[in-house]
Amino acid sequence: MYVVVVPGPDGRTALTTVSADGPPRILRTVDDDALAASITELERTLHPRWTWSDTERVYPPLLAAGVRVDRCHDLRLCRAILRHSLWTASSVLARSAPDAWDAPRRPSPAPGAPATAEPLFDLGRATAPPDPVVELRAQLMALQTAGRHGARLGTLLAAESVGALVAAEMHAAGLPWRADVHDRILTRELGARMPDGYRPARMEALAARVRDALGVGPVNPDSPVDLLAALRRAGLPVTSTSKWELQAVDHPVVAPLLEYKSMSRLFTANGWTWLDTWVREGRFRPVYVVGGVVTGRWASDGGGALQLPHVVRDAVQADDGWRLVVADAAQLEPRVLAAMSGDTAMARAGRAADMYEGIVASGAVVDRQHAKYGMLGAMYGGTQGVSGQVLPQLRRAFPAAIGLVERAAAAGERGEQVMTWLGRTSPLPGSGTVTPGGGAWGRPGTVPAGVQAGPPGEGAEEGPSDERAAERAERSSASAETARARAWGRFTRNFVVQGTAAEWALCWMAVLRQRLHALAVADEQPHAAGDGVGVPGATAGPHLVFFLHDEVVVHTPEHLADEVVRIVEESAIEAGRILFGPSGDDGVEFRLTATSVTSYADAK
Repeated sequence: MYVVVVPGPDGRTALTTVSADGPPRILRTVDDDALAASITELERTLHPRWTWSDTERVYPPLLAAGVRVDRCHDLRLCRAILRHSLWTASSVLARSAPDAWDAPRRPSPAPGAPATAEPLFDLGRATAPPDPVVELRAQLMALQTAGRHGARLGTLLAAESVGALVAAEMHAAGLPWRADVHDRILTRELGARMPDGYRPARMEALAARVRDALGVGPVNPDSPVDLLAALRRAGLPVTSTSKWELQAVDHPVVAPLLEYKSMSRLFTANGWTWLDTWVREGRFRPVYVVGGVVTGRWASDGGGALQLPHVVRDAVQADDGWRLVVADAAQLEPRVLAAMSGDTAMARAGRAADMYEGIVASGAVVDRQHAKYGMLGAMYGGTQGVSGQVLPQLRRAFPAAIGLVERAAAAGERGEQVMTWLGRTSPLPGSGTVTPGGGAWGRPGTVPAGVQAGPPGEGAEEGPSDERAAERAERSSASAETARARAWGRFTRNFVVQGTAAEWALCWMAVLRQRLHALAVADEQPHAAGDGVGVPGATAGPHLVFFLHDEVVVHTPEHLADEVVRIVEESAIEAGRILFGPSGDDGVEFRLTATSVTSYADAK
């Protein structure tokens, strides 16, 4: 049963039941002061799928009032999926002109603001699109046009919506953060804190070493333009200030400059200003943007939650009497590729705890490095260096898996669309369509903003430099039109894998959220006063506090830590079943590394 939350202009809210057929029926209309109690009662008696315009705006005030709902249907997020999925392309919804439901999301709350920053039960009245009941009916009709694919697409809508619940709950709960530890880390790494506008002592000393090593007069190492000009005046044959290009140069300035750049990143992204802005009452409350990237990956709207460097992770410490359970999926994208393609040989390789070692054991390649860079190249379009050398071997060993991504790449080069396992569909080149997160999908021939252009951990600061240089050479040698086609082909090649991995992660969190809640309800041990500050639904029990693509962190009472580790692992297996069915003898195993720690830094 769907129960639509319809905020009225008079401050009253109608709770209306809707089905695919039959007229809607208003269950009750309540004032704001009775809304929390009504939702709590109906959650217990009807267990409906709550439907509202935007979880990001509607759910936080409910959480602040102690209300937790089990499931929902987020109309804004689900519309974006249904409007663009190839499976619903014939629907009235997909063919209709853009309207208020397609508008970009509203700006997020002020940095570090608690969930009660907005008036209680404002429910986005001022900016909510009209007629949520009509919109839900249109979405249900669109889902029917998906035919035999409707079950998969329905799973995606449910997973995306529960993801929005998780994001709001994690923001409300907050990630435990020791400001004093963070300050000590910054002082150790950068030097003592200085007044605004001045560099810390260690950074200033390094800046002086850079100037002395170049010997060309004053230079500001924080300005790429100024720094590049100074490097060239000093005779260095560089075209940029990137780490990879500098590492290839033999000059005394390279070592201090690279160290300075590392310090500068920490100072800028997670220095004292970040600490003052984002940490309140022992909690960092990131603002997640569900579906903020076109592949379905989440983005962050402040605080840099998806780029927390390892150096500051010791500041993430469990409360007294609590533990952090940190879990991340091992080689998630290759395992997803094996499951999507039905490649049994690759699935068998994935039964090893380290899938890359399993690929070596299969005889496909000679060592783990070749397995890793070969698979990453296959999924991200690397055709040079190590990736290019081993790709023919991988193609022979795993024809179904490699064939899937190569067909996706060919489709992208032809300007066609591709889909994830559950039906999220890639944009057309130059569509300029707005994502649920509010960003455009890109100019003609460009990879959409926010889409990861390289493998996880193989980005601008990591990865084999010879391969990156070879890729640049390939792009520069091709015609502009061919280069654009190849770039889009690399995007669609990875879209199917990265997007399906994001769907697996949503299902993982959905199952884990439910099981943690059940564990919290069943737990009869009292907790010390003050424990579980900000925990959704006023339940001081184990709860999700952090998510990073294929990694989660759960904050749990210490006596439940071992049970939470087990639940995290079982939830990963269940997520695989939800997407791909039972694994069987030839199915894919989704392996995790899960550990119970007091400090996030100890998990790696």
